[in-house]
Amino acid sequence: MTGLFSVEGKVALVTGGSRGIGFHVARGLLEGGAKVYITARKADACQAAAAELGQSGDCTAVPGDLSSREGVARVVEQVAALEPELHILVNNAGASWGAPVDDFPEAGFDKVLDTNVKGVFYTTSLLLPQLRAAATADDPARVINIGSVDGISVPLMDNFAYSASKAGVHMLTRHLARRLVDEHINVNAIAPGLFRSKMTAFMFEDPAVEQSVVDRIPMHREGTGDDIAGTVIYLSSRASNYVTGAVIPVSGGLATLA
Repeated sequence: MTGLFSVEGKVALVTGGSRGIGFHVARGLLEGGAKVYITARKADACQAAAAELGQSGDCTAVPGDLSSREGVARVVEQVAALEPELHILVNNAGASWGAPVDDFPEAGFDKVLDTNVKGVFYTTSLLLPQLRAAATADDPARVINIGSVDGISVPLMDNFAYSASKAGVHMLTRHLARRLVDEHINVNAIAPGLFRSKMTAFMFEDPAVEQSVVDRIPMHREGTGDDIAGTVIYLSSRASNYVTGAVIPVSGGLATLA
């Protein structure tokens, strides 16, 4: 069992790593001994998060907008110039939009799908040279896509583009896993439930709303940083060598309500 869950010495990129789930993931990997790069659209926030995360290990900020292929290419160019090998890619950057079904704007749909689906695809495809360089039969390279329980069960909110995009992420994960399995690149997804983030902040503003949301979760609590980081560590380590194409709900049982 020695070293089964180790990520010591690995190089990781966590997109959307300046806050929320991405921040927890980056910190978990750093505490496990990995070298971590984080991206975020806002340069100041990305640099500030990297400085804070740097207390736990070697963390570097690579600001960039991953909603277009051109934006992804600029980030990839920076990472590739520093790291010929990338052992772990966590595609966490995401966007959401809520609006009634009769009035859902096209701009909102485009923003969500561009970031959540197209961004995941191009970040993975453009980093394949670095992932291939790190991959071995005994220890595959890892791509971990952050989906959502909203891509498994129908959400209560009018976030139509978001739920559709996350279902798309889950299928894209399976498709990429099938395509890359012979190259020793494992591709899996995590489908988080309720975690505190900028995206979910409104649920915690009113104690009554927060309680109603938590009461719907079978475990009757929100997710913690350790909950999400632990799953990423598993999927990044030798413990998951034989796992690819999986979508793992980390939702306190919420996915069972689908």
